[in-house]
Amino acid sequence: MITELLADLDAESRELDELVAGADWTLPTPAQGWTIGHQIGHLMWTDKAAILAITDPEAFQAQPLTGDIVDRTAAEAAAMPGLLELWRDSRAALREHLAAASGKIVWFGPPMSPASMATARIMETWAHGQDVADALGVVREPTARLRHVCHIGVRTIGFAFLLNGLAVPEVPVRVELTAPGGELWTWGPEDAENRVVAPALDFAWLVTQRRNRGQLAIEATGDVAREWVPIAQAFAGPPGGGR
Repeated sequence: MITELLADLDAESRELDELVAGADWTLPTPAQGWTIGHQIGHLMWTDKAAILAITDPEAFQAQPLTGDIVDRTAAEAAAMPGLLELWRDSRAALREHLAAASGKIVWFGPPMSPASMATARIMETWAHGQDVADALGVVREPTARLRHVCHIGVRTIGFAFLLNGLAVPEVPVRVELTAPGGELWTWGPEDAENRVVAPALDFAWLVTQRRNRGQLAIEATGDVAREWVPIAQAFAGPPGGGR
């Protein structure tokens, strides 16, 4: 399983690499205060954080996590000479560490298996790639790799409720998404009263908070589903401001 996930992470990273290689990295993106350079810098920094979490979990946990760490480290990395090559090196190194890792990996959110970490890296690469694509006015063709983004979005339902100070739902939610290829991706029991139905791309935009809820074709049925959709997030850390 990890081999396939890492192959998809490579493919997602290469697509973004091709997008930024000849771009103006000073262009602003939809993330307030972040340029294309900030986006790539953040991915590089997160790769290195994941490597530290795998190789030295005690050192990872001893890091001072100030409230501005994400913005600060993105700005610092954006100013580094040769950032594209640094990102290429960091993602190659992380791939090797994930391929050899076992057990749970400590992280900013709940600890994760190597497979879950690889899935999270796909999600974050896709999400920040969306910011870059928006900055460049590029419409990306969705691929089957969206399933990883959607999967982590579904798996983090309880986490999203906790982050917003709400009780974790005790009832299941059925999620039915139409994939880019037309097939149906599903999670949860078929007879669940709470349901979310959407195109996979819209759901991925929702859980990465890359589009406003009002722009998305998402149908929520049931109290829990309706409460979840506005707060859904696939990333660790406090809820964002959305788009």
